[in-house]
Amino acid sequence: MFSPASRYGIAGATLALWALTACGGPSGGGGDDPTTTPATTQAAAKDKGPQCVGDAPADGVHVLRGGGFRLPSGGGVQYAAASADGTSRTATLRDGAGYGSGQQQRTVKPGSRITVSGHTYTVRQVCSYRVVLEPQDAKDKAALAAAPKSMEFAGGTADNTLCFTTNRAVLAAAAKSFPARGHTLSLLDNGGVKQLPTGPSLTVSYVDTAAGTAGLGANCAGVPVALYKDVRAGDTVEFAGVVFKVSGLTEQAVRLTRTSE
Repeated sequence: MFSPASRYGIAGATLALWALTACGGPSGGGGDDPTTTPATTQAAAKDKGPQCVGDAPADGVHVLRGGGFRLPSGGGVQYAAASADGTSRTATLRDGAGYGSGQQQRTVKPGSRITVSGHTYTVRQVCSYRVVLEPQDAKDKAALAAAPKSMEFAGGTADNTLCFTTNRAVLAAAAKSFPARGHTLSLLDNGGVKQLPTGPSLTVSYVDTAAGTAGLGANCAGVPVALYKDVRAGDTVEFAGVVFKVSGLTEQAVRLTRTSE
């Protein structure tokens, strides 16, 4: 369970999401122009921004919005909720890699510290789509960056070193599964699944063209690592360390344009 590491520390853990992303391939496609579907009762509220506050270190732990991250020291964190008022941004972090009853949580900002299973992490960046944590112990940094025994996923907790890692070789392998920067990836609705060679899988939970929103989810090693609810064109999402902008929604698919290298 998380405990405060300073008077600004969190009583609850952060929902660290390992950004999983989908790749092009069999379930990808160009997509069609948005078409009309039955109207919904209410459109999702737009985030007021700013998109990010703070700076992300190169070896930071990326916890994705709505998802969780298993930490090598034991336990985990979740990015449970976000808030922005136009000038500042905060995140609600929850204890544990996956949701459970009785978990503690608290709102944090860049500079806040949390302790997970006796190991301290500093919140370095809070974005609408991720929270970036920095381990304060060199041993924790080394454990997160350790090379996996295999680059092929096996299923379940055996994939922890592929799914919850800062290892550059693993992230590079996942990044190669996506279209190049500036190119578009189409993720199909209606049960289509995008599977990365390093384990993460991505699905579209729904598309509502009337409201102009969609839901995207990612899973890895049995953990929901991201859950982007009510995303709309122009929003930013991240999977497996790669950043995308939602560039279009149709009844059949969600289009994502890669914005990072």
